[in-house]
Amino acid sequence: MFMLESNLKLSAPLVKVFPFFSDARNLELLTPAFLRFEVLTPDPIVLGVGALIDYKLKIRGLPIRWQSEIIAWKPPYRFVDEQRRGPYRTWIHEHTFQEVNSETVVCDHVRYDHLGGKLVNQLVVGPDVRRIFEYRKRVLKELFG
Repeated sequence: MFMLESNLKLSAPLVKVFPFFSDARNLELLTPAFLRFEVLTPDPIVLGVGALIDYKLKIRGLPIRWQSEIIAWKPPYRFVDEQRRGPYRTWIHEHTFQEVNSETVVCDHVRYDHLGGKLVNQLVVGPDVRRIFEYRKRVLKELFG
């Protein structure tokens, strides 16, 4: 199992930040264009425990279908999505939010596993995942300061 941690302080209160994350369509804004990411689930998408969200994307040019399930939902402080179908053997993404002095600390904790083991993670998958989360940070900084 591999892990990624990403933490970011945004110059916006929790009451503005969490609603952005609770709209599944905003994931399209947070995903780099090279992935050609698209949410397939029709509106309205109501997030909560058991909600399923379908996506399509391209990973290194290969078309992929992905389905996530919300397995924990504690607004406005935390939610967890887990891949039900997709490119990974395991993908569990915990999002946490904490307000500190009118700012919001956004933390992502991802546990994932894939075919190919440690070498493939070092050379391909790990750098790709880090690149996606760095892009996410840049977009969030632009949106929320």
